Amino acid sequence: MAKIGKRTQQIRDGIDRNKLYALNEAVGLIKDRAKAKFDETVEVAMNLGVDPRHADQMVRGVVNLPNGTGRDVRVAVFARGDKAEEAKAAGADVVGAEDLVDIVQGGTIDFDRCIATPDMMPLVGRLGKVLGPRGMMPNPKVGTVTPDVAAAVKASKGGAVEFRVEKAGIVHAGVGKASFDAKALEENIRAFADAVNKAKPAGAKGTYVKRVAVSSTMGPGVKIDPATLSAEA
Repeated sequence: MAKIGKRTQQIRDGIDRNKLYALNEAVGLIKDRAKAKFDETVEVAMNLGVDPRHADQMVRGVVNLPNGTGRDVRVAVFARGDKAEEAKAAGADVVGAEDLVDIVQGGTIDFDRCIATPDMMPLVGRLGKVLGPRGMMPNPKVGTVTPDVAAAVKASKGGAVEFRVEKAGIVHAGVGKASFDAKALEENIRAFADAVNKAKPAGAKGTYVKRVAVSSTMGPGVKIDPATLSAEA
């Protein structure tokens, strides 16, 4: 059994791994233990009672975090003409058409999020094998295939977070930075949990939200009582 380092032990001390903490308690524990030399990302993971191998149990969506992510998100837009100009004016970092497809196919992906106008999708479809595994393929269900590229760019820059359930039934996302005040983190976590709840698929049976945990980049996971995630809690 690997020996636990002194720093790791100090971070874990005071956390009961079997206890379900109220959201505000969990956030406090995470913030107190985020001692890295960089601003750690706070991430939420939710274990759901779904089997994503079945189409009617897929969970995906997008949520606009009320307090942003704390990240500088680089946005690429596939568009031509006026739509390309709208994207640039809205703050897109990379804008193009065939030229951008060639760049991405060549292995250069200098962006975090990808948006496309509907007419560009036959072209962007060629990038499925490159963008798909990275979770970057534009999709109308999450607002990244849209004629309103300006609004999509601003949403991406302002704190829009995509989520998609993984094979094991887990959905997770970064919901802020350890430097955020506790209230801002709690609001972001509640917004994310609410969006996941609203995305509950028709095929989900039994308990939908099984477990919820929050952690920072270098910190331990803290289990949250799901009942404290509602806005009224």
